[in-house]
Amino acid sequence: MISKNKMEWKPVEGGLMTRWAKEVKPASALPEYPRPQMVRENWLNLNGLWEYAIREEAVNEVQEYDGEILVPFPVESSLSGVKKPLKPNEKLWYRKTFQIPNEWKNQKLLLHFGAVDWKAEVWINKHKVGEHTGGYYPFSFEITEYSIECENEIIISVWDPTDSNGHERGKQTLHPKGLFYTAVSGIWQTIWIEPVPKQYIKSIRMTPNIDESELLLHVEIEGKIHNLEIEAIVFEDGNKLVIEKGSHTDNINLKIPNPKFWSPDTPYLYDIAVQLVGNGLIIDEVKSYFGMRKFSVERDSAGVKRLFLNNNPLFQNGILDQGYWPDGLYTAPTDEALKFDVEIAKKLGFNMIRKHIKVEPARWYYHCDRLGIIVWQDMINGGGGWNHLHHFILPNLFRSLKVKDDKYKALGRVQKENRDNFKKELKEMIDALYNVPSIGMWVPFNEAWGQFDAAEIADWVRNYDPSRCVDHASGWHDQRIGDIKSIHIYFRKLTMPRHINDRSVVISEYGGYSYHEKDHVWDEERSFGYRKFKTKPTLFAAYKSLIDYQLKPLIYQGVSAAVYTQLTDVEEEVNGLLTYDREIIKMDVDLMNDLNQSCIDSKINSLPSFEK
Repeated sequence: MISKNKMEWKPVEGGLMTRWAKEVKPASALPEYPRPQMVRENWLNLNGLWEYAIREEAVNEVQEYDGEILVPFPVESSLSGVKKPLKPNEKLWYRKTFQIPNEWKNQKLLLHFGAVDWKAEVWINKHKVGEHTGGYYPFSFEITEYSIECENEIIISVWDPTDSNGHERGKQTLHPKGLFYTAVSGIWQTIWIEPVPKQYIKSIRMTPNIDESELLLHVEIEGKIHNLEIEAIVFEDGNKLVIEKGSHTDNINLKIPNPKFWSPDTPYLYDIAVQLVGNGLIIDEVKSYFGMRKFSVERDSAGVKRLFLNNNPLFQNGILDQGYWPDGLYTAPTDEALKFDVEIAKKLGFNMIRKHIKVEPARWYYHCDRLGIIVWQDMINGGGGWNHLHHFILPNLFRSLKVKDDKYKALGRVQKENRDNFKKELKEMIDALYNVPSIGMWVPFNEAWGQFDAAEIADWVRNYDPSRCVDHASGWHDQRIGDIKSIHIYFRKLTMPRHINDRSVVISEYGGYSYHEKDHVWDEERSFGYRKFKTKPTLFAAYKSLIDYQLKPLIYQGVSAAVYTQLTDVEEEVNGLLTYDREIIKMDVDLMNDLNQSCIDSKINSLPSFEK
């Protein structure tokens, strides 16, 4: 296997870059442990330089590669060193060699992928070990029987049709413009190998219950399990607090004495070690953490439904965050960059982030857990594309319009296979993120993009994960069910909606005020936003007026949360509080913090209101 162009890696020049891009090196590309809630001591990071080739889809084997690509940056990104589009009639091929450490002999080997967009096929030493479809969720293959002691070869092919079919792809498009962005193809999260014993802990599932001061732990074991038991040890401030033993077939009930609650103000995390024990010996161990917290919808003292955290009403003042980077697209240049977005959201006075139409690497949620910010997690949208009439014009002209979402053609979900895949990936998302303390809301559908059977979907989510709230239809085409009435308002004054139906009201998108910062934009000629300002003082004055005279009065009337659009500019969108390269904060941080904190501090015991 030979590469045509064996050149030293460097980012592709000519586009907007972040300050962290210069820290990216092939020998240390995203070196951090990628799975903070299930940690083992030994692992082998396969990030770095790989050979790559782009070929017609029908090609089944590559003889000569085109050059080198830096994994895990998507092929369309500058940081990949390639920055080429992948067309629907093409495949992206990767090749790398690696050696297994000698001390891993007699152990099983698991090959882990954080995420690959979209259909990945994997070979080890010419043997196909598996394939996976879906661009946002982790998956693994056991490669023990295919590995050898000397040099091993791994080959991966990826086919990604982006928006040319109906699979879940978020805002990716082959033709970026406005609020739709550059496609992301191939490996975009860490790829790594992990040794495990013949019997090992496959997964853990942790459910806190603050009302009973307990943690429910379920452990899934792989391999023969005769005469094995689970031992769980909870640590508080580094000291052993609770030790419980149990079986993998039952939940283990861990009583937490005088629990310290997790919240944005006090994001306390307990450490936990989960051990697989046989004949008094520890066979396998994983380390994790959890937070004692409770998300719910309850009535306040005036009888109005509110969002509650830990049995108290809390106004959730949120910011929309799409997780795009000008140099890495879906992949942050470094872990420090990933953390920066969470830190700046906190500094600006927000206590919640709505993660919009993207699922992040596990380390992003770790930063939210540790720093203390609530997350509303969107499901990735798919379907037959954007219908301007049903997805934009009608909902904005007629806010109370109800479209029955079992009319699959209107909202782009005609194919049953496509609807079934959405359900499969929704479960994958919840499974992957179930243990994250900071996630307080699941959002299956946004603005009716690919929406179908939302009432049924929301019921399934609530039953599968009763520990969180569900916003079944963010924006519009509300089916008038559930605990959340969710609205988007961009083109008119913020007001209370109709048809609340005894639910908690959230303004899940508003604002979108735009300011074009010269020399810090994706495209100097084209920009997109809902209301444009020419100076920063007028931008802040408008934001302050929006908060003081429109949002705050609604908090007293019953609004439980609001999500401002958005944290950063994204490609042609210039409605971020920060520029796309994160260099310029468009409004004073301290003034923003004071203003946003004043919303959170509002006394939200509602004034009497009359439901329309």
